Amino acid sequence: MTSQTLRRWLPAMDWLAGYNRQHAAQDLLAALVVTVLAIPQSLAYAMLAGLPPQMGLYASILPLVAYAWFGSSRTLSVGPVALLSLLMAAALGRIAAPGSEAYLVAGLVLTAMVGCLLIAMGILRLGWIVNYLSHPVISGFVTASALLISASQLSYLLGIQSAGDNLLQIIGSLVSQLPESSLPTLLVGLGMIALLYATRGRAQDLLQRLGVSPAWAAMAANAGPVIVVVVSIVIVLLWDHGRGSIRIVGSIPQSLPPLTIPSADPTLWRELLPSALIIALVGFVQSVSIARTLAAKRRERLIANRELIGLGAANLTAAFTGGLVVSGSFSRSVVNYDAGALTPMANIFSAIILAVTALFLTPLFFYLPEATLAAIIIVAVLSLVDWHAIQRTWLYSKADFAALAVTMVGVLLVGVEQGILAGVTVSIVLYLWRTSHPHIAMIGLMPGTEHFRNVRRHAVVASHRVLGIRIDESLYFANARYLEDAIYDEVLRQSAVEHVVLACGAINQIDSSALESLEGLMLRLADAGVKLHLSEVKGPVMDQLQRSQFLARLTGEVFLSQFQALETLDPTAVAHAQSTSIESKEIE
Repeated sequence: MTSQTLRRWLPAMDWLAGYNRQHAAQDLLAALVVTVLAIPQSLAYAMLAGLPPQMGLYASILPLVAYAWFGSSRTLSVGPVALLSLLMAAALGRIAAPGSEAYLVAGLVLTAMVGCLLIAMGILRLGWIVNYLSHPVISGFVTASALLISASQLSYLLGIQSAGDNLLQIIGSLVSQLPESSLPTLLVGLGMIALLYATRGRAQDLLQRLGVSPAWAAMAANAGPVIVVVVSIVIVLLWDHGRGSIRIVGSIPQSLPPLTIPSADPTLWRELLPSALIIALVGFVQSVSIARTLAAKRRERLIANRELIGLGAANLTAAFTGGLVVSGSFSRSVVNYDAGALTPMANIFSAIILAVTALFLTPLFFYLPEATLAAIIIVAVLSLVDWHAIQRTWLYSKADFAALAVTMVGVLLVGVEQGILAGVTVSIVLYLWRTSHPHIAMIGLMPGTEHFRNVRRHAVVASHRVLGIRIDESLYFANARYLEDAIYDEVLRQSAVEHVVLACGAINQIDSSALESLEGLMLRLADAGVKLHLSEVKGPVMDQLQRSQFLARLTGEVFLSQFQALETLDPTAVAHAQSTSIESKEIE
C-alpha cells in the first residue's frame, strides 16, 4: 500500500507526521475543558435515548479514538447528541419497552447499522446524498425536535412518568400524571435551568470584568453543566438524603467500556433499517455543518467522504463497546476549538480522561438528580431553536417555508421520522412543480447595448418579426410539454412573428423528452410559417444536440448570441434600438 493510499484511508497520518510537544500540550488543555462538558451531556443524552447513563460515557470513549484516526476534521468533537438520541428513542420505542433487554439489544443493532451505512456511503463516495435534506427541512426538524425533546424532559422535571412519540401524546401523558408530580423535584429542575442560563449569559461578562481573558471566561461559562451537577448533588445530600422525594440517577457501573456484539437477527436489522438511514443522514449533515464552519476559520480542508468513514468507524466502535449513536456535537466542538485544540489528538486525550471517569469516578454521580440531566438537555436543545430563521424563510420563499412547516408539524404531531420524510417529500414535490413551470421571459434589446432583457421589466426594443424567448431552466420531461405549449401559444398571440429565437443561456441540459418536444414545437411552428432558431447554446448542451438529428432538421439557425440572431433576422430592429438609446436611458 502506497503512502498516498494510506493517507487517503487513514487521515490521521496527515497530522501525526508533524505532531510535537507543543501540539500535545494544547490538545491536552482542550481535552480537559471539553471533558468537563462531555461527562454530564453524555449521561443526559443516554437518558434521552432511553438507555442507561453509562452507555453515554461508553459512547464518548473509544468512538472518539476511532474518529480521531479516520475523520478529516481537526477540531470536531464526537459523542452522543440530543437530536440523534431523540431519533434513537423514537426508533427503539417501536421495537421494545425502554429499559428492557430487547431495547438495549436493539440499541446496539441500530448503532451498528448507522456505522455500516456511513462507511458504505463513504466508500461509495456518496457524500452528495445529504443535499436531499434541504436547509428548510433541517431547520424545521431541528426546531421541532428541540421543542419535542424539551417536552419529553418535563416528566423528569415533574418527577413523573410520561410516554409518547409526538407532542400530543407527551402532553396528554403529562396531564394525566400531573397529580403525582413532585414539588421538590420541580424546584431542583427549575433552579438548575435558571443556573444554567445564568452561567451561560452572565458568567462570561462577569469574569471578563474581573480581569479574566475572554477565552478563559468563555470556557468557564461553558462549564455550566458541571456546576449544576455539583450543586444539585449537594442539594440532594443536604436536603433529600434518605427521603427519596427527588429521583436520582443511582448506581452507575464502574468499568471500562465492555465488549458487546450486536445481534445478527435479520428481522431486527430489517425493522431498524429505515430509522438507521435517517439517523445516519441527519448525523452526517449535523457533523459536516459543524466541521465545515470550524475548518473555515482555520482555512483547513474538510473532505465529506472521509467524514463518512470517520463517523461510521466511530459508530461501529460504539456498537461494539456498549455505546449509542454518536455524531459531531456543536457545543463540545465549539468549546474544543475555543480551547485551542490543534489536532484530533484532543479527542484521544478526552477519551482517556473519560475512561478514567468511567472506571473510578462514577460513584460520584449516584445522587445526581434526573431533573438536573433534564435541565441540561432542555437548555442545550432550546438554544437550537431559531425563530428568526423561520421568519426569514417565510419572507424569502413561501415554498421553502411550506417544507419547513410540514417538517415541523410532522415531527411535533406525528413523529420524528415521519416529519423528516414528509419534509423531504414536500421539498422534492415543490422542486418538481417549480421546475415543471419555469420562468419564461419574452426578451427585447436594451437600447444602446447588445443585451436582452425581459420586456415586462425593462424599456426595451422588441421586434415584431422576431420573438426572443428566454427559458430560465433546464429542459426535461417534467416541463417539456408545458414549455412547448407556452411558446406556441405566444406565437399565436403575435401573428406578425416569422422567427422564434430560443435563448439557451440558462439551459444546462436537454433530456430526450424535452428534445422530442422541441422537435414537435419546430414542426408546429413550421406549419404556421415560423422558423425556430437557437442562440447562446452551452457547449455540453450542443454536444448533446449534435448526437441527435435535431440540428440537421432545424428549420432555423444556431446563433452565437441573441444579438447576432436579431441582427441577422431583423436588422431594422437593431438600428431602431441604437437610435433610441438616449431616450430609453432617460425613461429608465
